[in-house]
Amino acid sequence: MTSIDEQTLKRPANEARRRGRSGTGWYAWLARTGLVAKGVSYGIVGVLAVKLAAGHGGAATSRQGALHALAQERFGQIVLILLATGFGAYAIWRAVQALATPADEAKDWGKRAGYLGRAGVYVGLTFSALSILLGDSGGSSQTGKSHKTTAVVLSWPAGTWLVGLGGAILIGVGLWNAYRGLARKFEDKWNTGGMGAAARRWGARVGVVGHIARAVVFTLIGVFVIRAALQYDPKEAVGLDGALQRLASAEYGPYLLGLTAAGLIAYGLFCLADARFRDVSAG
Repeated sequence: MTSIDEQTLKRPANEARRRGRSGTGWYAWLARTGLVAKGVSYGIVGVLAVKLAAGHGGAATSRQGALHALAQERFGQIVLILLATGFGAYAIWRAVQALATPADEAKDWGKRAGYLGRAGVYVGLTFSALSILLGDSGGSSQTGKSHKTTAVVLSWPAGTWLVGLGGAILIGVGLWNAYRGLARKFEDKWNTGGMGAAARRWGARVGVVGHIARAVVFTLIGVFVIRAALQYDPKEAVGLDGALQRLASAEYGPYLLGLTAAGLIAYGLFCLADARFRDVSAG
């Protein structure tokens, strides 16, 4: 009886691993739905920043801030419901991917940790979208949250080193995005056999531009986090919204912001192509 109960308990996990490793069924649906939501969210941030750079309103904001802006639109709540569903799907996809990925070597455990970290980010985005739907109208500043978090960590023993390490990791993420874009490593995950020549050409172009834009943003955020550590000033730390605002206030700011914002829109388009052509199987 005990062995039967154990088998019954293990069955969902085994099914999740099987689906994850084959990249089929509900697992594939979660992945593709999540990637579409990811692309739409980046696209909204980019459009708002392009409008700001062009002097037509808009805002330099994070993805959470973009959700708040979306709530002000006529059909915003419908889109928010769809995005919340997509973010939740993305989070579950990454969690199942972590479960399904073989973990025989250190690099495999690193992959698992990365997948779980991304799942955590999208759990947060899911709750942000749901809280806005329930009437929460505040707390949209990612930079404000960065200030608070940095202040707390700086107060810890070795807090300066921890904040500096966090900034270095963010710069590393930026450099990885630059490498992944310029080397077109993202194409390694595509089922290129099912792509037409035009789809592959334009998918590659928006992928390169989008990854470079993400590299700029992550590197800027990392630099300011390191400045916060060096100056022992949590107000130096910024989020995505703060990084875009720093670009806007720099020399030739509207041009720099416009180019980066256009790159974020390109990244959103890349995510849509990724949702269509990516081999989502784990491992």
